[in-house]
Amino acid sequence: MAGVPVRHPDIVAAGRHYGCKVETCEPFDPESKGGSEHTVKIAKADLVPTTANLLPAYSSLAELSDACFQWCERVNARVHRETGATPVERLAVERQHLHVLPLEPHAIALGEERLVETDQTIRFGSVRYSTPDGHQASKVWVRVAGEDLVITGRTSAGLAEIARHELSTPGNPRIVDAHYPHHPGGNLPRPPKVRARTPEEVAFLALGEGARRWLVEAAATGVTRIRVKMARAVELAAVLGADRVDEALGLAAIAGRFAEADLAAICDHLAARGPADDVVRADENHSVQPGTRGWEVFGA
Repeated sequence: MAGVPVRHPDIVAAGRHYGCKVETCEPFDPESKGGSEHTVKIAKADLVPTTANLLPAYSSLAELSDACFQWCERVNARVHRETGATPVERLAVERQHLHVLPLEPHAIALGEERLVETDQTIRFGSVRYSTPDGHQASKVWVRVAGEDLVITGRTSAGLAEIARHELSTPGNPRIVDAHYPHHPGGNLPRPPKVRARTPEEVAFLALGEGARRWLVEAAATGVTRIRVKMARAVELAAVLGADRVDEALGLAAIAGRFAEADLAAICDHLAARGPADDVVRADENHSVQPGTRGWEVFGA
């Protein structure tokens, strides 16, 4: 404005956060920013793949980062022509005049701000990415590092990386099952949650784990008159004992026996012969029908 550069508020806030002043370079004036431009020129000549440095490409961002680190180590160990000392020696002197940096970086360095939704996901580039449990309805920051999306959140130890995902495309969300320890993995049907709502249901489920298994299996099999059979089981428990009836219900669920008299028959079997060693499920693999070959001559 009228030749005066107006700094962005975020840049001013970042400088205040780190305890320094951000100076503005003059456009088209190498004198005000020549040092930075010359450093970039040297880095491009040594690091960017060209025919001059005979480097075809980098296989990953980590390889490029290692190359930058090695380049800095090599360049900072050279004697500077103007100062007559190496940058490493000059840095040791400058450290005596530097203050301690804040423990947490400025938010602008963490990337873009996002709000974690109730399903523990954030949206970036029209793609959903999962976050660990405990960050719902809280603010996080996301930034792209190479081919990864880094998610930073506030933890008990301060700001820290809480998740890292490979970048994806719309329609292909990145969901990590480990972020949902209280939910089964995958997009499969969830097992039913058995919750008693009536006094009759409470009395039946109080028999034990066998009663719970019987109810789940009977409901999935399409058994009729379930409430009547549950009440019958409670009556049998009052006479024979809850443990025996609960064991019989568990065996009935495993064997798929849900007829009217099946529970009483299993209880009689347990009383006469003791616990069952092997349970045979009533299906086609254990049918007494010898086969259908005899029907081949029917009508001939």
